[in-house]
Amino acid sequence: MDSKKKISLIFKDKKTEPFFIAEIGANHNGSIELAKKQILLAKKSGADCVKFQNFSISNLFSEKFYPKGSNIHKQIKKYSLNYDNFVELYVFSRKNNILFSSTPFSEDDVDFLVKKIDVPFIKVASMDLNNTFLIEYISKSKKPIILSTGLSSYKEISNSVEILKKKNCNFALLHCISEYPPKNKDLNLNRINKLKNLFKVPVGFSDHSIGIIPSLTAVSVGACIIEKHFTSNKNLSGWDHNISADYKDLKELIYISKKIYISLGNSEIKPIESIKKIKSFRRSVVAKFPLKKGTVLTKNNIAFKRPGNGISPDKIKSFFGYKLNKKLSFDELILRRHLIK
Repeated sequence: MDSKKKISLIFKDKKTEPFFIAEIGANHNGSIELAKKQILLAKKSGADCVKFQNFSISNLFSEKFYPKGSNIHKQIKKYSLNYDNFVELYVFSRKNNILFSSTPFSEDDVDFLVKKIDVPFIKVASMDLNNTFLIEYISKSKKPIILSTGLSSYKEISNSVEILKKKNCNFALLHCISEYPPKNKDLNLNRINKLKNLFKVPVGFSDHSIGIIPSLTAVSVGACIIEKHFTSNKNLSGWDHNISADYKDLKELIYISKKIYISLGNSEIKPIESIKKIKSFRRSVVAKFPLKKGTVLTKNNIAFKRPGNGISPDKIKSFFGYKLNKKLSFDELILRRHLIK
């Protein structure tokens, strides 16, 4: 299915296979060429979308945040991209038929993403779930929103959900544990269905763990969006490469996830096997031994054997006391037309 159509259906809470976001984030290490390489690998792996982050020295950290002698300031400067870079990457992504989005960290970022490159959705980072000013500003754009829930209490999530619902926004939540990486015991993937039931919106999973098992588990419990950090090389220096999926990981994750999604099917309880298959597997009532005409039918003179195209075991009790109107050989099917009161 076309990625744009897929995400549109998810925001409308319609059933479709999971939407996969390759979270490149800062894994480009400030290099446009590396970012392009990662976009191509994400596309090749089967991802629906690549996502970046609009962080910069000015829009995220206060100057007092930087300890004396720290190289954090230099790292942020090194790993951040400017708006012209994002335009170039957006055009490159579009040319290679993969959706592009980014996480804004300011109102200016929101305006850029909406007005300049027209992203298909806006991603709100976990750190900003309680930033109601930013969420309200994003809601005015009328863009679909993906809201990550890491770091957040139920009350904080509820407050932000209320804002988005009042603004009639299309949005989805991502269950998230904002540790890099989290321990398996802390993943609490059962929250995915809890969030669905509480807020009646689509829910996915933002995965910061090592490996693909948590994301596969999330798909198996109904996550409709999987956001996974992505890199071209886990051994590169930088913030998130070591906890990211590479091409091989992401390709395997997407392939198996689609199999899981198909296998989940729906919850309607009815046989999907053909009538022919059902009859070949089920049992019918047969003569336990040769029976004479006039024999009264009882539990003692019948047996239950395949095929199931005669009287079924759950129906035979109502015919006990009936008589046979013909003789039957051993193992012969006892049919309704053979019985008289």
